[in-house]
Formats: sequence, C-alpha cells, structure tokens
Amino acid sequence: MNLNATLFAQFVVFFILAWFTMKFVWPPLMKALDERAQKITEGLAAADRGKAEMAAAEKRAHAELSSARDEGQKRINEAEKRGLLIIEEAKKTASDEAARIIAAARADAEQQVTRAREELRAQVATLAVRGAEQILKREINASAHAELLNQMKAEL
Repeated sequence: MNLNATLFAQFVVFFILAWFTMKFVWPPLMKALDERAQKITEGLAAADRGKAEMAAAEKRAHAELSSARDEGQKRINEAEKRGLLIIEEAKKTASDEAARIIAAARADAEQQVTRAREELRAQVATLAVRGAEQILKREINASAHAELLNQMKAEL
C-alpha cells in the first residue's frame, strides 16, 4: 500500500471521527459539563446565602436571648419591688392593727376603771349611809335622800 493513500485514508477517518465527535459527542458532553458547573455555582451561592442567613439568624437569636434576659431581669426586679411594697404594707397594716388593739385595750381598761370607780362610789355611799344610820341610830330612807346620796357619789 501506498503511504500517501494510507495517510490520506487516516486523515479522512480522523476528520470523520472529529466531525462525528463534534456533532454528536461533544455537545451533550459540554451540556453536561455546563449543567454541572451551573449546579456547582448554584450550590456555592446557596451555601453563601445559607451562611448569611445563619449569621443573621444567629444575630436575631442573640438579640432575642438578650432581650429575654433583660425582660426576665426586669420582671425579677419588679417582683422584688412588689415584694418589698407588700412587706411594707403588711408592716403598716400590722402596726395599724396593733395600735387599734392597744387603743381598744386602753379604752376597755378605762371602762373597767370607770365601772370599778362607780361601783366603789356606790359601795362607799352605801357604807356612808350605814355609818350615818349607826351614828344616828335610826334608819335613813334611801328614796327620800336620793339627791343627797347622788351628790355624795359625785363628790367621791
């Protein structure tokens, strides 16, 4: 065989193979590579968006946590203030109640002292009348001398 004819036949077969590859093999292969590159690009973009969203969510979570801590501390402080107010109010109520009880006890004691004085006056008046009876050796009429006896009670 002739070297030129072989070379020419190989040259024709090479161009037919190159044309066939470029026409039927190369476009789907390039399409697959482009799709793969597109997916990789979209994946990287999604990963970047995810990182950004995660950072934003982390910031929001920290802000919410800080806000919740502040709110909790504020509520604790308010509860402590209310507790102190309740204690102060209870102390005031207790002292008012104690003052009222003491005043009532004093008033009761004064009433008892007044009653005791009245009873003593009545007894003294009765004793005075009996003493006068003994001295005069006669009976004194209590109803006739009621005004005199009342005057004696008042003086005592």
